[in-house]
Amino acid sequence: MTSSTKITFSGSSGDTLAGRLDLPDGKPLAYALFAHCFTCSKDVLASSRIARSLAEAGIAVLRFDFTGLGHSEGEFSNTNFSSNIDDLIRAAGHLREHYAAPSILIGHSLGGAAVLAAAHRLPEVKAVAVLGAPADPEHVTRLLGDARTDIEQEGEAEVSIAGRRFRIRSEFLQDIGTQPQAERIANLNAALLVLHSPTDEIVSVDNARLIFDAARHPRSFVSLDGADHLLTDPADAAYAATVIAAWAGRYVDLAADADGAGTVDTPSAEAPEAPVEGVVRVAESGAGPYAQRVTVGTHVLAADEPRPTGNDTGPSPYDLLLAGLGACTAMTLRMYADRKEWALQHVAVSLRHSRIYARDCESCETEQGKIDRIERSIEIDGDLDEDQRQRLLAIADKCPVHRTLHSETVIDTTEAGIAAG
Repeated sequence: MTSSTKITFSGSSGDTLAGRLDLPDGKPLAYALFAHCFTCSKDVLASSRIARSLAEAGIAVLRFDFTGLGHSEGEFSNTNFSSNIDDLIRAAGHLREHYAAPSILIGHSLGGAAVLAAAHRLPEVKAVAVLGAPADPEHVTRLLGDARTDIEQEGEAEVSIAGRRFRIRSEFLQDIGTQPQAERIANLNAALLVLHSPTDEIVSVDNARLIFDAARHPRSFVSLDGADHLLTDPADAAYAATVIAAWAGRYVDLAADADGAGTVDTPSAEAPEAPVEGVVRVAESGAGPYAQRVTVGTHVLAADEPRPTGNDTGPSPYDLLLAGLGACTAMTLRMYADRKEWALQHVAVSLRHSRIYARDCESCETEQGKIDRIERSIEIDGDLDEDQRQRLLAIADKCPVHRTLHSETVIDTTEAGIAAG
């Protein structure tokens, strides 16, 4: 079980900032710092769900309210992008002093721009993930609409953002218009993960391309297809969290070697066991009544039941079964074609599971009751003749997972911790 504790620390202007530290059940593998979106708070769905999921993966996460927002003290009208960066540095300093320096930075929307800007001031940071982030922080001025003219002429104005009223001063516009963001991204000196929805109507996906192009390797991009800017659908937030957790795991060991984050003591018990090669571990994730976290080595997946039974935070067990068969099929065809030096360009496999009556199956030995049926459609692209295509279709039936599903399988079940035999 993960835990969460409230913390406070002094912000860049001297005001007390409110934060929440999500901790894993055991010694954290690393510490992460999360920056929320413009005028949001640490408790919005994207922040809380991603923080909890990372904690379940063994990574402690500090999320906090910027000055003048949420439960933090101070006046929002006195803040700007530079003060947000300074607040992040103060939050990192609190972690460094009381726990361990953050090795992972995560930012949502303008918070993503802030972590990109703060990273160069935090030498312990090894990985930065941004969700729906603008390539230039000045992009946020589009939310101000006609009020921008009033701010420039009057020195300040009250604007409505997401149904709430905020006072913004001309100093905010001046500060945000002078940020060397492209240079910061180019000199990030950390692994970068860019997550963005192609249907984001607040910050267009073009911003993701600009960030990705400006950065150096290692860099990765993941499309949050169908998600809105705030990740209001729990399934979208859960998916983003799962991806970040899996990606960040690659850099946890690097961070632990650099600053000892992997040996920091917490009030929790022993650290989670290291993944065992060849072992798939499935455990309840807490994201819903049936939501599961699947760990395969350094890879983290989600599984769930579709609504209304579950929360649809991941594929169903049968979806994962079909995925295994589909992956094995495509790999087997690729290996065979490469060995034959055939001009196979691309393979795609579509599968569907259903239950049918035995009497409706002409090729089945079972004559009564219902049986499982898997429909598999294989797309084969390449300069191949008909004989080669038919041979590839026949080879599909010889993939190892296909054979396993058709063979007699023995499943030995024991209680964890009790040796079998």
